[in-house]
Amino acid sequence: MYNTPHPLPPGDALEALARKRAGAKLGWFLHALVYAAVITGLTLLSLHQGRGWAIFPAAGWGAGLLIHGLAVWLVPPGGSLWQRLLERERAALQRR
Repeated sequence: MYNTPHPLPPGDALEALARKRAGAKLGWFLHALVYAAVITGLTLLSLHQGRGWAIFPAAGWGAGLLIHGLAVWLVPPGGSLWQRLLERERAALQRR
């Protein structure tokens, strides 16, 4: 049911890890860019209406962006926590 990949040669494993990390960081940058664009639009709309409601979506989405950033920048693929979770999943799949 599950395909467990064969271990890659050291150079290939390093390349795969580098691509995964770069992809995660690019995903966060895109998330931040969309956040900035949408929140700017909502803020302008909120100010045009003479109200301050834009703070609520900015705070909620900002918290999500912060959590996403922490996951990308502090717990990178290949980090010790990530590596331990990956090893647990491999062991669980091999037991099946």
